[in-house]
Amino acid sequence: MDPNAKSEVVIQGIAASKGIAYGQAFLYLQSELEIPRYTVDPDKRIAEIARFDQALVVTRQQISKIQVQVTKNLSEEEALIFDAHQMVLEDQALIGETIRDFEKSGLNIETCFNNIAQRYIQAFSEIDDEYLRERAADIKDVTKRVLHVLLGQAATSLTELVEKRIIVAHDISPSEAAGIDRSAALGILTDAGSRTSHAVIVARSMKIPAVVGTSDLTKRIKNGDWLMVDGYDGVVIVNPTEHTLFRYGAIQKAKKSFESRLMSVNDLPAETLDGVAITLRANIEKPDEVALVKQYRADGVGLYRTEFLFLSSMKMPTEEQQYAAYREIVAGLAPAPVTIRTLDVGGDKPLPGDPQLIGPEANPFMGLRAIRMCLENPELFKTQLRAILRASAHGRVELMYPMISGTDELDRARVLLEEAKAELKKRGQAFDAKMRVGTMIEIPSAAIIGDLLAEKCDFFSIGTNDLIQYLLAIDRGNNRIAHLYDPSHPAVIRTLKQIADSGHAAKLKVSVCGEMAGDAFYVPLLLGLGIDELSMTPTLLPSVKFLIRAMKLSDAKKLAKDALAQTDPKKTHALVEAFYNERMMVE
Repeated sequence: MDPNAKSEVVIQGIAASKGIAYGQAFLYLQSELEIPRYTVDPDKRIAEIARFDQALVVTRQQISKIQVQVTKNLSEEEALIFDAHQMVLEDQALIGETIRDFEKSGLNIETCFNNIAQRYIQAFSEIDDEYLRERAADIKDVTKRVLHVLLGQAATSLTELVEKRIIVAHDISPSEAAGIDRSAALGILTDAGSRTSHAVIVARSMKIPAVVGTSDLTKRIKNGDWLMVDGYDGVVIVNPTEHTLFRYGAIQKAKKSFESRLMSVNDLPAETLDGVAITLRANIEKPDEVALVKQYRADGVGLYRTEFLFLSSMKMPTEEQQYAAYREIVAGLAPAPVTIRTLDVGGDKPLPGDPQLIGPEANPFMGLRAIRMCLENPELFKTQLRAILRASAHGRVELMYPMISGTDELDRARVLLEEAKAELKKRGQAFDAKMRVGTMIEIPSAAIIGDLLAEKCDFFSIGTNDLIQYLLAIDRGNNRIAHLYDPSHPAVIRTLKQIADSGHAAKLKVSVCGEMAGDAFYVPLLLGLGIDELSMTPTLLPSVKFLIRAMKLSDAKKLAKDALAQTDPKKTHALVEAFYNERMMVE
């Protein structure tokens, strides 16, 4: 044995981009900007504002150049990442507050801009939603670029990576990610970040394995260290042994074979072995995800989250802005249906455009959120309803309300919807008068009175994330109790069955759009309990479809019957696991 050999170290992170890579580390350490602070002479203040305006122009030009580069090297879809950056540069709230701060304080424009930008970055960083939290990275990236221009400094770049290496950084900004040479980058590892960070989006596009959330990896390794990156399970191995290299070689071969099996059904119908067709739809947040819906052959959209429009800007979106976004999705997928969920903010999602609308709450997850907030602000709500109605003239739209707890809320929402229709008629603007209206079932009270709600809507869509959280009184974000969040719990299974039965008794379609729908492990149980449709992240469709095509619905019904008879969640989980393993192993 080599006495100088370094011992193997295994580090657990978050799997972000699939694949396995082995190579030497390229440690990319970005230094923090030092921002001078001084008072600007009164007679030079006009010139200081002009300097700020010029810096914004130069930064816009830089980002446009990056967009062209990304379009050329990757695709137009990846280049859309930088639309959000241009929006930050054109945000009048951010720019206006910077100028007002400068006029009030007299401090140099770099200091004022950085102070205001950091406030916005902090606000977005505190949002619990992973995707929206990553929007802080957009503002941070743009802020750094503007400050580099103001200070006359060159921005950091990853273009210096010339050898084949694994990039290791604390975090990678969108513009830094855009400069990565796919021929030189074997993998990407970051201390911070999430599955939705821009570095991850670029990594997936390049088919580069990536692991994020590795804590202090940048402090534990040095340039040239040998690393094994497991983008499937989120594992990083420093100085892997020969045995580990051999084991991962076999894993990589098996994973690729399994993935090709899943993708082999992408263009085939989601039909069980006993001839039952299952509707599979997609969950999306932005218009540019229409391409993914088509790529993975989804039967339309089962959940379009409209919060992105409200949370990605410091200004509330107008009716026209909302209409344009909804129309793009609806027209782009017509004649397939698009289910649009009305605004679901509050809780972990404050409104940057109007922070006082909801305000601080002691228990925001049970506070003024979703439909409650909308009903308290009828003009804001009707603006969205009119935009959705107008989009319904361009394809098949279904509308659904989140966080419904009783029939009174549905009645009040119906009144406002009728008012919105009357206003559009008065304007002479077209809409689908027969647009179907449904409700999400994600609060235990709604599950219990499903029969009453069914009389007042056209369909049910179960949000399993919140439903399970509220049923079991589990805060999924609390690491000390997150393990108690269990879809196999008898209360969860019985509640799902009750919702399906109450919907079907009223001849309503019952779908699931929560995380359970995209987890192939639980799909047979959901179908066996009577769920009609499943809606999920587009990339999860092949694995769900593969399992559906490998099972009989009659067997799934027997599985559900057996699960309903269990009292121990562990035994239920074992039943579901055995069902899943038997069918996913079928050649």
